[in-house]
Amino acid sequence: MSNRLRALYLGLATATTMITPAFAVDLTVICRCVVGGVNSETATWIKDSVIPGFTAKMKAEGKDVTVSLNEFGGKDEQMTQQLALDFSTGAGADVAAFDGFLIPSFVEGGLLKPLDEVAGADVNSWEGWSHISEGAKSLMSYGGKAYGLALGTDVRAIFVRKELLKSAGLDPDAFQPKSWAELLDAARAIKKANPDSFPLQLNAGVNMGEATTMQGYYMAILGTGESVVDENGKYIVASQGILDTLNLYKTIYVDEQLGDQRAQLLGDGRNRTFTNFRDGKTALLVEGDWFFNSVMAPGAEFGLENRDAEVTWASMPAQEPGKGYRGQDYVTVSGGTGFVLNPATKNPAEAWALLSYMNSQESLTAFQGFREARRIRDDVATPNNVYLQKTQESLLPLTTARPNDPNYNKVSAEIQRMTESVVSGEASPADAMAAYKAAVIAIVGEANTVSKL
Repeated sequence: MSNRLRALYLGLATATTMITPAFAVDLTVICRCVVGGVNSETATWIKDSVIPGFTAKMKAEGKDVTVSLNEFGGKDEQMTQQLALDFSTGAGADVAAFDGFLIPSFVEGGLLKPLDEVAGADVNSWEGWSHISEGAKSLMSYGGKAYGLALGTDVRAIFVRKELLKSAGLDPDAFQPKSWAELLDAARAIKKANPDSFPLQLNAGVNMGEATTMQGYYMAILGTGESVVDENGKYIVASQGILDTLNLYKTIYVDEQLGDQRAQLLGDGRNRTFTNFRDGKTALLVEGDWFFNSVMAPGAEFGLENRDAEVTWASMPAQEPGKGYRGQDYVTVSGGTGFVLNPATKNPAEAWALLSYMNSQESLTAFQGFREARRIRDDVATPNNVYLQKTQESLLPLTTARPNDPNYNKVSAEIQRMTESVVSGEASPADAMAAYKAAVIAIVGEANTVSKL
């Protein structure tokens, strides 16, 4: 080949290389998060940190990847319905926020696949697994297989407005009820000092969804020494613990009006409970880490500018000392939310690359700058949040989790109905428990239930 032809050939080859389109992929993430609204910090983290960091990483690997965030502002239950529809029709975002307790029912319904089945062997060689405990991994697993990655885990406690306790002659810095009786006595003292207040909030009712089961019912039933299931995994459908729990609800909302009864029944009731706490109408609110770290964060919709000075916390006591779950004096329960891969994603390798990047040490450490929380990795610290540091020591050793069972979310809905029937005054605790028993037996079969009465 002559020099002239060689030059022409090389020039054409170079030109061809230059006009060849780069490897291009479009990915979408969906979460119940809206900048300036619900879970604002999560949305901001994804848009301002995850997306630019990930796209730069992909560019360095020769891949042109565009990521967009679908900000979903509806309720948790509406998000669940949307994901069920998307996954059943092969539509929807590539990476989706997901509550771990839903995984069994989605798997049994054919709507989710294990991460390694969606994205291949790269999943199992990810460096992050060595920094995630088996317990943390199980939050987004089912049947021994990982279906997603949790951003972290949480615990539940009683959040306390200091000035309301002071107005009732109680010392907020020393406040730690040792029984339900002491908790109720504190609420009564606050109600007496502030007649228009709703001193105590224990979530109830259908409209609050899983927040009723986790932040309300679980925190009470564990105090009786029981749980939703027994040691063999059978659902407890009749017991003294259930009756005592329902009577606690009745005392708070019906007999003594220590809580905002109407808020338990309204469609926006949970937001109303946040407003009550922010505005000083509720002094004692049983909630999870998210409430302290996000809902009350300065600048948030329900935030308190001087949160750390105005709010403290206490552990949820057992009904009586030593009577709680596993013989404990105090109780709590943990859950985990994170992200899963859409089993129908058209770009599984890139979707996994995004999910694993979101859960890298670099990315989760950056998230702490937006909202410090109890992250899933053991190499991501909580350097500034005293509440997280202290509850890591005091409450995590006491915690338990919801049953890893595909019927759980249906049973949870019946728990919500049972509490609502009592709080609304429509049913006595005994009648509400009887209705719950019949409903759960219809869901799981009598052989998978147990009655302790």
